[in-house]
Amino acid sequence: MTSDRLARGVTDLLAPQVLVISMPPAIGLVAQGWTGAAWGLVASVLCGGVPAAVIAAGVRSGRLDSHHIVDRASRPGPLLAAVAGVLGALVLLAWLGAPRLLLAAVTAMLAALAVTIPVTFRWKISFHAAVCAGTVVVLAYVLPAVPVLLAGAAVVALVCWARVRLAHHTPAQVAAGTAVGALVTWATLAAFGVE
Repeated sequence: MTSDRLARGVTDLLAPQVLVISMPPAIGLVAQGWTGAAWGLVASVLCGGVPAAVIAAGVRSGRLDSHHIVDRASRPGPLLAAVAGVLGALVLLAWLGAPRLLLAAVTAMLAALAVTIPVTFRWKISFHAAVCAGTVVVLAYVLPAVPVLLAGAAVVALVCWARVRLAHHTPAQVAAGTAVGALVTWATLAAFGVE
C-alpha cells in the first residue's frame, strides 16, 4: 500500500462526519448502556447526519469538491448546517433530559465549531484534527484515561500525517486543529463537571 493510499484511507475512516456520527452512541453505550446509546443515536442523527446529508447533496450537485471539502471557500454552507444540527441536538437533548455527559459532548461540538468556523474563513484549520482530538478527550472521560490518551495521541498523529501527506493542510493547520479540538473539549467537559 502506498503512502498516499494509506493517507486517503485514514482520511476517510476518521473523517469528522464519521466520528461525529459514531462517537455519541459509543459514548452513551459505555457510560449508560443501551439507554445511553439510544440518546447518543439522537445526537448522531442531528450532529452528524444533517451535515453529512448536506455535504453529500453538495458533492452530487457538483457544488462541493468532495465530502472532505478541500476547497476552504466551499465550507460555509456545510458548516452552517453543522451548527444548525448541533444546536438542534442540544436543544432537543436538553429538553428531553438526556444524560449530562452527552449534553457536555454535544456542547463541546458546538464550542469547537464556534472557534474553528471563524478561523476557517481566513485560514484552513483542520477539522479532521480538531474532531479526532476532541473525540479522544471525550473517550478519555468514559474509558481508562491513560491508555485512551496514549492510543488516541497516536491516532490523532496519524490523522495529522494523512492530512499533510495529501497536501490538504500544513503542519501548522493540523496542529491548530488538534489544539482547538482537545482544549475546547476538555474545557467544556470540565465546565459541565463531568467526571
